Amino acid sequence: MNAQTATARQSSSPKTPSLPDARPETIGLSPARLQAMSDAFKREVDKGTLPGATVMVARRGQIGWFDAIGRQSPTASTAMAHDSIFRIFSMTKPIVSVGIMMLIEDGHFILGDPVAKFIPEFANQQVGIENNGKLDLVPVKRQMTVQDLLRHTSGLTYDHTGNGPVQQLYQQSRLRSRKITNAEHATMIAGMPLMCQPGAEWNYSRSTDVLGRIIEVVSGKSLGAFLTERILAPLQMAETAFHTAEANAGRLAEAYATDPWNGDKVQLFNMLEKPAMESGGGGLVSTTMDYARFCQMLLNGGSLDGNRIIGRKTLELMASDHLTANVKVDSPLMPPGHGFGLGFAVRTQRGIAPFPGSLGQFFWSGMAGTFFFIDPAEDLFTVFMMQGPGQREYIRNLLRDLVYAAVE
Repeated sequence: MNAQTATARQSSSPKTPSLPDARPETIGLSPARLQAMSDAFKREVDKGTLPGATVMVARRGQIGWFDAIGRQSPTASTAMAHDSIFRIFSMTKPIVSVGIMMLIEDGHFILGDPVAKFIPEFANQQVGIENNGKLDLVPVKRQMTVQDLLRHTSGLTYDHTGNGPVQQLYQQSRLRSRKITNAEHATMIAGMPLMCQPGAEWNYSRSTDVLGRIIEVVSGKSLGAFLTERILAPLQMAETAFHTAEANAGRLAEAYATDPWNGDKVQLFNMLEKPAMESGGGGLVSTTMDYARFCQMLLNGGSLDGNRIIGRKTLELMASDHLTANVKVDSPLMPPGHGFGLGFAVRTQRGIAPFPGSLGQFFWSGMAGTFFFIDPAEDLFTVFMMQGPGQREYIRNLLRDLVYAAVE
């Protein structure tokens, strides 16, 4: 770690232990290239692309680089810090997916079980087919399964990924409300038509919210309580939850009120407000170090500091491609040369994608710009945090280029 970053280094929290540090060159990382990475993000901050960011690169079980760049919020002078708190949105999904697989390891159900086994309202679902501007409903050919939810082949969708007739029904509903419970959300979504037959297409969706409800039904606990007991507390991720305390108001990372590229209004949820809906698909807030501990557990094959969270072979299954050739994939969220596993995207080809990586690399990201990737072949992970929804795709690709340039 260079002198500047070492000086700026601080613990994520008194309650969240740091991972071990190392000088970059001792773990096969170029200090000069890592400095060039930080410099590139400083230029983006200076250009007004984003208020600020944190970036961490770890290899061989040690942190080689952890930098906080720019400001925490565009409306305050507070510098971005190592322990700033971010909305991680869809980076909630891998945590909840691990939770579901833990229940499978406990023998409560199997991947092929129908969702209706846990949420009966899903028993009579229909598929919405657009026909001359009208929505025709046809029965499902097979039941949606737990595996479908994990790999986003359930037929569910999101209201913001398109404007088809099914998505319009989502848009007109209360599905986005943080005031409904997970049970109410699941019942509401079960009453809407599917985008396609289960197993036919990859559609990014509210599937992981439904998985969160399954965790509640099977465990008899709220999703937040289950995640804390089984994953967050054992990993000492003390800053990760569905909201944060008022005492942390000075640590919240915020986005520009209007998008710096297109002028659209940016509205993100209030991290201090306790929601009724503990969204398994996108509700958690966290810090860079907290999420780094989750990543190190994944890179270690399911354990950290002697705490086994999930089995090595179970994690291997999760980080493998689960999309067959006959599953239609037409989404900007799925990069070329990639497939999708049980909660993660997975790199399946060395080429095609417009950014570097390794076969078997797995990752996911959040709507406001947070991003992580795990590269088992290089024994490396990266966590990047910012709050800049409109810039997320550009910054993700920039980050990959910069991190892999530093791998020696």
